[in-house]
Amino acid sequence: MEIRDDVRHGFEKKLRKEPTCVFSDEIKIYNKMKVLVATEKPFAKVAVDGIKKIVEENGYQFALLEKYTDVNDLYKAVEDADALIVRSDKVTKEVIDHAKNLKIVVRAGAGFDNLDLEACTARKIVAMNTPGQNSNAVAELVMGLLVYTVRNFYNGKSGSELKGKKLGILAFGNVGRNVARIAKGFGMEVYAYDAFMSAEQINATGMATAVANQEALFETCDIVSLHIPATAETKQSINYALVNKMHKGGILINSARKEVINEPELLKLMAERTDLKYITDIMPDADADFKAFEGRYFATPKKMGAQTEEANINAGLAAANQIADFFKTGNKKFQVNK
Repeated sequence: MEIRDDVRHGFEKKLRKEPTCVFSDEIKIYNKMKVLVATEKPFAKVAVDGIKKIVEENGYQFALLEKYTDVNDLYKAVEDADALIVRSDKVTKEVIDHAKNLKIVVRAGAGFDNLDLEACTARKIVAMNTPGQNSNAVAELVMGLLVYTVRNFYNGKSGSELKGKKLGILAFGNVGRNVARIAKGFGMEVYAYDAFMSAEQINATGMATAVANQEALFETCDIVSLHIPATAETKQSINYALVNKMHKGGILINSARKEVINEPELLKLMAERTDLKYITDIMPDADADFKAFEGRYFATPKKMGAQTEEANINAGLAAANQIADFFKTGNKKFQVNK
């Protein structure tokens, strides 16, 4: 394509002023967006390489900050970033205040309570997560922990089987549905409740039977698996009265957030009901107190749900693709702030 001299001279003048991306069919001037991956706990190398490839193929700059130990390193790195990808790193108001150019932040994972959504909204920054990318990993961990529990933590004593047990799933999102899928393979009876899904929607999946409310879920099931986020409505909601509705020998398993558990009330209940077990992928604040219930309590040393190579890669690549789509088309499908 031929370009008139006056157009060419104007284009070259802009080139000297700012970095650009050039597309062949027509001349468009873009600020070259900078995408920063900031992870204290790094992605797998193959994930980093994949993110970099997506970013650069879309004409953006790629920057990486890994294994930082000083938040000031993060403050400095975000100063000129247009987009930010994090894992469990906290994106606080202070981080956002330092990120003068930031337009979008994506948490590579389902949870997003490490993002200050209010601060993002105040700056008109789009905050996203990558739902579904680690759901199978979390679901497999849940089922692995359940097998470990019903076999008495492999202590050599006779245990029980999951087949025929009634499993209740509280919140029937991506993780909950994957738990249901695997549990059906074990021959379990699966029930579910989700405040944002109708009974018809749950039943239509063919993976679970809907119950009327969360109280009914605890009353019906031998095991209840929690998949609710930590919100104003759910924090401390798993309390004495609710868990006390469980069958004798009940198991409560939490792979969601520790904030949803009312720890003092659960401790009180477990002291009174020696048949109950609590298994969690998020170590409670009162871990030392729970450990007094030997044989009835287990917590992973750190949150392990999404800690698989596959989930690590999937979430990272999804974050990069969502950023590219947002810059190109304005797509905000996975936005979690207003």
